Amino acid sequence: MATTNVLLREDIDNLGARGDIVKVKAGYARNFLLPRKLAVQATSNNVRQIEQERAALARRESKERGEAEGRKGEMQSLRLRFERRVGEHGILYGSVTSMDIAEALREQGYEVDRRRITLREPIKETGDYTIAVRLHREVTVEVPVAVVAEGGAAKGDATNAAPQNAGAEEANAPASDEQAAESASETA
Repeated sequence: MATTNVLLREDIDNLGARGDIVKVKAGYARNFLLPRKLAVQATSNNVRQIEQERAALARRESKERGEAEGRKGEMQSLRLRFERRVGEHGILYGSVTSMDIAEALREQGYEVDRRRITLREPIKETGDYTIAVRLHREVTVEVPVAVVAEGGAAKGDATNAAPQNAGAEEANAPASDEQAAESASETA
């Protein structure tokens, strides 16, 4: 089998990191790596060019890491709370997904791509969870997430407390203009 040396322009799983010179089969290089610009032929000029790019990448990487560390410090005190409709035994109608968490973070002023939120499967029960948010390849912050029933009921009393709280909210809700006018005319 024919092999060739290529210089990687991007990190590729199970092959190498950006700037590495690796030996791969010629067909893999010709049909996959080179057309997608993931690698270039390992010539002396290309090696020199990649070394310059690597130095620039190292500077940019350290800057991005510093920014991520700063954001991690800000996000340490962050707590997210989601109120959802709940059925029996604390099971949610629907779920809390990484998109919901990303949107909640956006509302708090943190722009995080949902793919950087580590959530094996959507949250489908009330309770407290800890979600890992990857800010940088080497910087991850743990964000506590509380999922409660509408009205703030806890997991054990979700089925009993939700209807009571719903009635309390209606009683405390401000009257609309029409309702206020009707009640004023009835008292007069």
